[in-house]
Amino acid sequence: MSDLWSLFLRAGFAENMPLSLFLGLCTFLALSKRPATAMGLGVAMIGVMGVTVPLNQVVYDGLLAPGAWAWAGMPDLDLSYLALIAFIGVIAATVQLLEMVLDRYFPAIHAAFGVFLPLLTVQCAILAGSLFMVERRYSLPEAAVFGLGSGTGFALAVVLLSALRTRLAYADLPAGLRGLGITFLLTGLMSLGFASFALMAAP
Repeated sequence: MSDLWSLFLRAGFAENMPLSLFLGLCTFLALSKRPATAMGLGVAMIGVMGVTVPLNQVVYDGLLAPGAWAWAGMPDLDLSYLALIAFIGVIAATVQLLEMVLDRYFPAIHAAFGVFLPLLTVQCAILAGSLFMVERRYSLPEAAVFGLGSGTGFALAVVLLSALRTRLAYADLPAGLRGLGITFLLTGLMSLGFASFALMAAP
């Protein structure tokens, strides 16, 4: 249990997708203007990554990995080259389901996402979660914890950035720092802070 908790903390802080690995910065920067939108994005990331990473683990180990078809008399069959296509398909289906739920029950959040919600299908942080899972050979429980931890870390980062941007919206900033200028500066400072978690987690 402690190993899974350590994996959750490492995925959320030491290996934070946008601030440590610099993945998913497009939606991270675009949807961090308002805390409500950032919170919606964070919940969506937790849900999508929490579902797709373990689901892709099942798909990979059960169908694509070398030797996965040994039970059918085909021990040499290796379909791992289809992993990228399969992972994107699972992510696309999950995001489509999420979009349908938001459109039906939470239209305000759905409208706030705009075009960025369908773009979660090809969001590099979400796909990276599944690719890291394969590279590190996580089991199903580890994949589920890693997906939830990565999504939680993304949510925490985007909500923190949105709070800072809201606080500075009425600040008397130099002209060159207004808008994306101060956002990039804040992201860099936050990244330095999260880098300390990586140093703490290093053996």
